[in-house]
This record gives sequence, structure tokens and C-alpha cells, in this order.
Amino acid sequence: MSTPETHAVQARYARRDNGADAQRYSLYANAAALQAQQERLRAMACLWRLHGWASLADRPLLEVGCGSGGNLLDLLRLGATPAQLTGIELLPERAAAARAVLPSGVQLIEGDACAAPVADASQQAVLAFTVFSSLLDPAYRQQLARTLWRWVAPGGGVLVYDFVVNNPHNPDVRKVPPAELRTLFPDARLHALRLTLAPPLARRLPAALIAPAARLAPFLRTHRLTWAVKPL
Repeated sequence: MSTPETHAVQARYARRDNGADAQRYSLYANAAALQAQQERLRAMACLWRLHGWASLADRPLLEVGCGSGGNLLDLLRLGATPAQLTGIELLPERAAAARAVLPSGVQLIEGDACAAPVADASQQAVLAFTVFSSLLDPAYRQQLARTLWRWVAPGGGVLVYDFVVNNPHNPDVRKVPPAELRTLFPDARLHALRLTLAPPLARRLPAALIAPAARLAPFLRTHRLTWAVKPL
């Protein structure tokens, strides 16, 4: 199934400079990207340990908008079981890149997440990292949120990592403030952490100064990691 908004997302990504993106998000070449990833992983593990999860092993986990598989690889490093991992990706070239790096046991689904064959209440966590900010149609945001919530088992949750401020240089994304997340997931208990030093600033700093700057200037953090828990 395709919708006007999924077509629009594909068109917006087709306009992007893939070479610049590769450099900007390279964990090897870009200290700011590496710092953001490591900070996010620590925060994820902290939220899930506080939730009472001693391990990710054998937990059904799914990522919407899995891109080239980087976050799924991170889940494997945190102890997730390959056969319990699922990734959904709209863009065929990114789905192919994910398939090339992930173990064969990880299920990958290509296409619109709202039409994906995922059973209700089958997942303990559903991840959506910079997904909602890429959707400019409010109605489709709501539709996707309802779909993710339906997939989550009671006691599990949706983990959202996204912008809380707009990027004035990128009209193809729109912030997802806390008030909107409460609207998207009205029945959830929300636990949130503010993360990620503003990337344009972080990319200009020496690697050793990125983490201290984020600690000293929390108002310059541009993203929020939110664990939206479904009540039992």
C-alpha cells in the first residue's frame, strides 16, 4: 500500500545528497555522529533496565524506518536475539543495504509500515527513530502512531527518538514536541530523556569537547528519547 505521504517521503529522500549524508552520519568519520549514537545507546539501556528488563534476549523487537540497519545492529550488540528482530523500511535501496549487513535471522519488511503484516500485541518494543519528524502530514503521523501502538504488547512500549526543535535549513522535517507525543500516544506512560547536542554545533567541536558541551549546555540538546509504555 502507498499513500500520498509515503510517496512524498520517497520524493524528499530522493532529493537528498547521499554522499553528504554518508559523511554526516558516518560513525567512523564523524565524531559527533559517534557521540550521539553512544549517548543514545546508554540512554536506551538505562530506560529499559529501569523498566525491569534485565536482558533483551528473546524479546520481540521491531524498528520502523530501519534504514540501512544501523539501529538493528546496535540492538544485537545490546543482546537482542536475531530471530526476534524485525525491521521495516519504506525505501528499497535502504532495505537492501540493511539486508546486506544483518544476520539472516533478522526479518526485514519493505514498504509502508501501516500495511506491514505485524500481529497485534506481538512486540515488546517498537522503535521509531527520526521517523515522525520525516512525516509532514499530521493525519499520517496519527495513523502510524495508532499502528505502532497496536503492535505493542501490554507492558511493552514504543521508543521514539526525534527532534524537538525544527531545523531551519531542512524544510523536509518537522519537530515532534512532547505535547504532540502525548497526543500520538494518549494512553501511554511517557518516560523521556533530552539527548544529542545540536548536530551543526557538535560537528564543529573537537571530539573531546562534544560530551562536556552537551552536559554543560543541556538547552542545546535537540532530540528527545521517549519510552511510551503500554499499561498492563
